[in-house]
Amino acid sequence: MNPAPLRLPGPTEIGDALRRRLQELAFRLGGDRLRERLAALRVHTNEFGQDPFGMDLDYVTTALGPLLWLYQQYFRVQVRGIEKVPPGRCLLVSNHSGQLPLDGAMIAVAMLMYAEPPRAVRSMVERWVPTLPFVSTFFARAGQVVGTPENCIRLLESEECILVFPEGTRGLNKVFARRYQLAEFGQGFMRLALATSSPVVPVAVIGAEEQAPALVNLEPIARLLRMPALPITPTILPIPLPSRYTIYFGEPMRFEGHPNDEDRLIEEKVQAVRSTIQSMVKVGLEERKSIFF
Repeated sequence: MNPAPLRLPGPTEIGDALRRRLQELAFRLGGDRLRERLAALRVHTNEFGQDPFGMDLDYVTTALGPLLWLYQQYFRVQVRGIEKVPPGRCLLVSNHSGQLPLDGAMIAVAMLMYAEPPRAVRSMVERWVPTLPFVSTFFARAGQVVGTPENCIRLLESEECILVFPEGTRGLNKVFARRYQLAEFGQGFMRLALATSSPVVPVAVIGAEEQAPALVNLEPIARLLRMPALPITPTILPIPLPSRYTIYFGEPMRFEGHPNDEDRLIEEKVQAVRSTIQSMVKVGLEERKSIFF
């Protein structure tokens, strides 16, 4: 009698098994609190019962497994002032650093686990992200959205919470010599806040600068490769070091004006937000006792 041929699991079975394991990790780390927060999460859907931008709570839960581990055990995130975030539409405006957008992920975990009510933060990603195979699909299903004005307005008018980094890749890929010095802010977030009457919540992240310090940015090579930047870190690749994060949420800032005001008027408001965040960063650095412990 011939033995039955060995059957290897297919890609779908492997993917399903991995998703189950990651969700088990999420609930093991988040416990009953995570279950309660997900149950209370308000998700806006279209007439077909789906998120119009492709967010899938099953994928969100899957992503939470490793992100909760990073939040709790690797970066050991501490949060200050999250109770200041208002319900309903708002723009979280944060400094940006660390080569990889883990600062945004840690803000999103904090908002889901500790904000009242729990919020599914929609991060605005760069326009080049949809060109990345697999990554673009995962980002969309995890709730991230390409940061076009049209997308942002639709989300804010649906009372969503949007996370923006006005420094863009200038902040994310800054070299270590310029750590905690905010790059120039774009004006887009302010025009969105004015167009939708949305409060701006300043956010300061302390710790991300040290997770992957860039010694140098090889900009000429990055341009040849059509990449936004090519930073070289002590580990060569931007593998994050276990720096301790502290995330500060400031008082909501409300602005009056027209979204099509001339640049000079918009820039005054943008600089008010930038100065507030830079001041919060300064306070955070003064309060920090250690980078890694």
